[in-house]
Amino acid sequence: MRTCVFLDHNATTPVDPAVLTAMAPYWAECAANPSSVHRAGVAARRAVDAAREQVAAFVGVQPAQVIFTSGGSEANNLFLRGAAAVRRPGWVLVSAAEHACVRRPAKGLARAGWQVGEVGLDAEGRIDAADLRAQAMGGVGVASFIAAHNETGVLQDIPALADIARAAGAAVHTDAVQMAGKLPIDFAGLGVDALSLSAHKLHGPKGIGALVVGKRLDLRAQIEGGGHEHGLRAGTENVPAIVGFGVACELAAARMAEEGARQTALRDGLVKALQAEGAVVFGAGAARLPNTVFFAVRGVDGATLLLALDEAGFALGSGSACSSSDHAPSPTLLAMGVAPDLARGAVRVSIGRSTAAAQLQQFRAALATCLAGLRGLASVAV
Repeated sequence: MRTCVFLDHNATTPVDPAVLTAMAPYWAECAANPSSVHRAGVAARRAVDAAREQVAAFVGVQPAQVIFTSGGSEANNLFLRGAAAVRRPGWVLVSAAEHACVRRPAKGLARAGWQVGEVGLDAEGRIDAADLRAQAMGGVGVASFIAAHNETGVLQDIPALADIARAAGAAVHTDAVQMAGKLPIDFAGLGVDALSLSAHKLHGPKGIGALVVGKRLDLRAQIEGGGHEHGLRAGTENVPAIVGFGVACELAAARMAEEGARQTALRDGLVKALQAEGAVVFGAGAARLPNTVFFAVRGVDGATLLLALDEAGFALGSGSACSSSDHAPSPTLLAMGVAPDLARGAVRVSIGRSTAAAQLQQFRAALATCLAGLRGLASVAV
């Protein structure tokens, strides 16, 4: 495989070597089903319990509040569908910044008699609290707001939004998948009833995540069978992945402050360089994740630029990796008032633990070369 400079950490992160080491025994040597009553099964159950404690400590809750899922998408669906299933149909509110795994199940609730409202954004990508307050006046049953945007990196004021929605009667959830591992998360301080996590966004394995639930939240399971995960998610637990998730959370907590400061400095330097070259950086006026820069260059197609940079040895994203085959402009950028032509040019740099300052300097040089080539092609075509 050709080596590249990986600048797409919001899509996924490399698994930390310590995580791989912790997972290794549970593929073969300790491969028992954690529901089995023999000694091997008990050992597997203890490993799951230890990981649940690690994940719980990561967000400041009790272990019983952590429900393991296959990832962030399942966790988001479990909340939206599960919370709606035990409530009378009413209003479900989400924002225009939500990931598709929140927007689509929310819209799907309309088939069960729910009314779906979308809360707008300001020009920097922040959820409009005044719009939420207006839409919540008649009461809300279920609400979900993203904590940190996967494309722009913009951070939302979840405690304030949760206060408004809960005052209107809603069970409130936040998709904290992108925030986890980059900034501290205090479940109680957020004021929500549930939040979603995903291990592969913080140097853990793919295929494992969690829905963290408040002690009074009522949910209906969406995968039924045995009584796994406190009756909320049937299926034999993925022991190796769960173990890896726990270790990844512990490592992220230990490294977060130092890495956050380092990545913020790299991000800010890149933003200044891009803006000096005339690029538009989306959400630049808002509080953002320390690692994310979402930008566009006027007159340059984003998909074409991504391919050119890939050929030059740099792996970037265009937004949500789950929708990378969709060349339509980002719905979030459109909701921010960005013109469609400019939105189609958007590309995302998301740095991580392995990103060095020298690599970003190399990226800037490669970007300049790619842009010169693309503009040259455009002038010839004209």
